[in-house]
Amino acid sequence: MNLLRKESIVIASNTINPSQRRAAKVAGLSFVFAIVIVIFSNYNVNFRFIIPNNAVDTARNILVHETLFRINIVSNLIYLVTLIVLFTSLYVILKPLNMNLALIAIFLRLLYALMWGFMALNTLAAIRLLGDASYLPVFEANQLQTLSRLHLSNSWDAYYVGLPFWGLASVVCSFLFFKSNYIPRALAIFGLVSSIWCVFCGFTFLIFPNFGETVNLYLYDMPLVIFEITLGSWLLFKGLRPVGVAHPNLVNQ
Repeated sequence: MNLLRKESIVIASNTINPSQRRAAKVAGLSFVFAIVIVIFSNYNVNFRFIIPNNAVDTARNILVHETLFRINIVSNLIYLVTLIVLFTSLYVILKPLNMNLALIAIFLRLLYALMWGFMALNTLAAIRLLGDASYLPVFEANQLQTLSRLHLSNSWDAYYVGLPFWGLASVVCSFLFFKSNYIPRALAIFGLVSSIWCVFCGFTFLIFPNFGETVNLYLYDMPLVIFEITLGSWLLFKGLRPVGVAHPNLVNQ
């Protein structure tokens, strides 16, 4: 009887229901789409028109390419919505494994997602400061340009504040994926390592700003980005795969 009960638990814990399979497809698509949005936003606007340590040229670019900057705001909001869809789907997948850990992962990803709302607000403020509102002439042109550039810098600050939360959420999800065998364990281990690295870099950079001179800023999240692209592709095309399900004959012994 005890053996029957134990083997039944093993089988139940490795059973994937239709909701989980549908959620896996949604999560996979969300992972890939989210990365596409970030690449579009950064390479179409941020890396092209925001000039480091140069408020004047950046302000000029905003005025010349204002529509692109506004599209970038919309892109940030679309990314935020995509993150909500993503962590909701992950919750459906991981809830049967450990509901409490799945809830923690959702809360951490929500904090990260909210940072993209702040980024959108800061970009909008940067554009507004260079506009023609009646109250702006009380400031000098160079003051408005500096304030505008400061708001764009605040956007990046919001990202790096959210970075550790993204990493922590991925640590929890990678651990649950590792325990579940829903994805290859090697992939889950890579997710754990890259997530812990991201958390370490995120917190270290907030404490020691010069850490960016020791470890390039692009290396903070790049391993985690590679993991999420790989995970998203796996979930989208391969789906979830239970491993280690008890053999039916064992239940009858």
